[in-house]
Amino acid sequence: MHYVILGAGPAGVTAAETIRQKDRNGRITLIGGEPEPPYSRMAIPYLLHGDIEERGTYLRQKPDHYDSLCIEYRHGRAGGIDSRRKELYLSGSDPVAYDKLLIATGASPVIPKMSGSNLDGVVNCWTLADARAILKRADKGAPVVLVGAGFIGSIVLEALYQRGCDLTVVEIAPRMVARMMDDTAGGMLARWCREKGVKVHTGTKVNAIRQTGSNGGATLAVDLSNGQAIPAQLVVLAAGVKSNTGFLVGSGVKVNWGIQVNPFLETSAPDVFAAGDCCEAVDISTGKPDMLAIQPVAVEHGRLAGLNMAGTKTPHRGSLNMNVLDTMGLISSSFGLWQGKPEGQTAKLIDEDNFKYLKLNFEGDRLIGAQSVGLTDHVGMLRGLIQTGFRLGGWKDKLIASPERLREAYIAVAQGAPIGGPTGPHVNTPIAKAAA
Repeated sequence: MHYVILGAGPAGVTAAETIRQKDRNGRITLIGGEPEPPYSRMAIPYLLHGDIEERGTYLRQKPDHYDSLCIEYRHGRAGGIDSRRKELYLSGSDPVAYDKLLIATGASPVIPKMSGSNLDGVVNCWTLADARAILKRADKGAPVVLVGAGFIGSIVLEALYQRGCDLTVVEIAPRMVARMMDDTAGGMLARWCREKGVKVHTGTKVNAIRQTGSNGGATLAVDLSNGQAIPAQLVVLAAGVKSNTGFLVGSGVKVNWGIQVNPFLETSAPDVFAAGDCCEAVDISTGKPDMLAIQPVAVEHGRLAGLNMAGTKTPHRGSLNMNVLDTMGLISSSFGLWQGKPEGQTAKLIDEDNFKYLKLNFEGDRLIGAQSVGLTDHVGMLRGLIQTGFRLGGWKDKLIASPERLREAYIAVAQGAPIGGPTGPHVNTPIAKAAA
């Protein structure tokens, strides 16, 4: 049996290791699209602000890790698949025959349609090669423009701030991290950044990037839709990502926004599986296929795909959409249906002065989504209540009235307390203190 895994990110590496646990004798070929050892893109910001060296980004630290598991690791770029002949085509090499194939090709940065996006000094922050280019220009005090303040952009923002760059953020959406935060939370984050000295332009488009003469180290100018022109030594593009699926045209593998799979992560082509950021698997909050491009989901997909490829049939029950973000010391998070449902109910706790916010969304007596800013002790509780779908009973109404009683509710529900909840005084939890 020859298992071929296309993509050497968290999903691909986890799948290869899982297959080896189940099949000690099968041949495993792991193919990465970059001339690097398999690494985590989420570790790149730590590399940028000096917490780790390049080796610290590697998914596995032992140099002989893959050899010790008899996993052949090679470099190659996908050119196409013939699912009838069971052959994978790589640029510049012979076809690779497979018995079972996993597509774990991840995603690539979206390049905004703007003049000047290909100029020297304009880079993405997605690969180790990108990180090296950023490190050459992101000196202390260097004028840097970050285009995009979504989840990825905000992680990059943290790294550039830690390097001491003179930072300007431009976001076309009306608020920062618009896909994980509402107006209140996104507004808090923008205000926090401004108070830290970061210039933030939301609801603003980049019209063009221009080359200029040297101006205090700045060789670029970023023209904004609000009429301003921002000088820059470096422009970092973080305007979102799209799945790497273009090579699948004519392959028999069905693609929507991402690759369509069944509960066993099998695609429409026989013996071809998919996992990670290129894959549309089930969102546990909606019961529908979606692309949840976060590393924990990629790892989960990889493990399940590996089990199924090796013959241990294991269905995917669904993944929880969750994001936790550290922006210059301000922790924000969102879980599940953080925007709520029209027919549902919502509870809010807001402390604008102290950058603290908690929003709980309910459907019936279940917590279906949540978001928070400046509160950390409750993150595991929110995830547990949403992911398990516990019925809160009478605790739902208590949380509507007093969201700060989340810890009480969680303990009561987890321990099977009567649905009416306790009758005693409120517990003085960290959330209650924050709200005081």
